[in-house]
Amino acid sequence: MSLMNIEAINASYGDIQVLFDLSLHLVEGEILSIIGANGAGKSTLLKTISGLMQPTSGSITFDGKPIHKAPPEAIVERGLIHVPEGRRLFTLMTVRENLEMGAFNPRAYGRLKESLEEVYEIFPRLKERESQVAGTLSGGEQQMVAIGRGIMAQPKVMMFDEPSLGLSPVLRKEIFQTVRMVAERGVTVLLVEQDVNESLGISDRGYVMEQGQVVLEGSGQDLLQNPHVKKAYLGI
Repeated sequence: MSLMNIEAINASYGDIQVLFDLSLHLVEGEILSIIGANGAGKSTLLKTISGLMQPTSGSITFDGKPIHKAPPEAIVERGLIHVPEGRRLFTLMTVRENLEMGAFNPRAYGRLKESLEEVYEIFPRLKERESQVAGTLSGGEQQMVAIGRGIMAQPKVMMFDEPSLGLSPVLRKEIFQTVRMVAERGVTVLLVEQDVNESLGISDRGYVMEQGQVVLEGSGQDLLQNPHVKKAYLGI
């Protein structure tokens, strides 16, 4: 069953159009990857879904209701959570304070204590560092906080924008394991990621974006074997 449907979305920054009649769907319970080169429009797509940008035309339906004209806070309240590229933490606040910010929407606030316990179960390191200022953490630990803050919001869908960016190979594997763990807890995942091998490897389905359009779609494994994907994104 489709949890989200995107139909013929167009989006622009001023006079520069970035998304062109883009359509895709997200099935409840799946991990869906979107891959593509820098500048393909992947981050713009996530910003448009989460209400940070308004599409110039087209529609986005989430959980049976249109959201393409809704403000970001209303979209968060419905359970559609965006973990942005670059983590975007409150660097002068503690780890715990950053996590608590994720539960500020009314739907999540009542479960703050349980959600915090869940985050600390997934990331024991954050429990050890809960009083530490977030800006002093390593890059990997900051990414854990960003993901944990998303979990605090009681998501139905978590959208990850380049979660492994700038991390070591060991930490990248850890982050992908975490994404899989989030999905195993019943959260539907939309993953934008440059590490094509890892992202498609954990995904049920995937889309390839080029120049603001979807050019390929298929199962994660089928896309890994696709000649175009191998040549353009895996260097094979």
